[in-house]
Amino acid sequence: MRLKVLFICVHNSARSQMAEAWLNQICGDFFEAQSAGLEPGKLNPLAVEVMSEAGIDISKKKTQAVFDMFKSGQLFDYVITVCDETSAEKCPIFPGPTKRLHWSFADPSEVTGTWDEKLAQVREIRDEIRKKIEDWCVEVCGDEIMTR
Repeated sequence: MRLKVLFICVHNSARSQMAEAWLNQICGDFFEAQSAGLEPGKLNPLAVEVMSEAGIDISKKKTQAVFDMFKSGQLFDYVITVCDETSAEKCPIFPGPTKRLHWSFADPSEVTGTWDEKLAQVREIRDEIRKKIEDWCVEVCGDEIMTR
């Protein structure tokens, strides 16, 4: 049976979506990931593009509200917030019995510069999220996860 993981952030538009996609791709045999946000918006086009570059299509994903996830009655083994430290006070909580973790990642909606400069910054965030997911999968499931 796969462990259920919920990634949450403020808008469910980039960081939580990327984390969900990476966990489902890298460790999908062990985990089932979903994501939600406090104030769901629309998907960040920068996140969609950099994930597409990595071979993962998140363009059809819908943003979800944390409150709707709570009302659905779903239980999660892990709830992981992925807000950065500056917006931590706005980062939602998810009530109920679960293991709570916080992973701080920069907010892709705050990057500045030209489109190409923004893409470069969001690629760094994407790669940081992937690395954290890979490390966490090994930590929770052992080395067997990365040999599949």
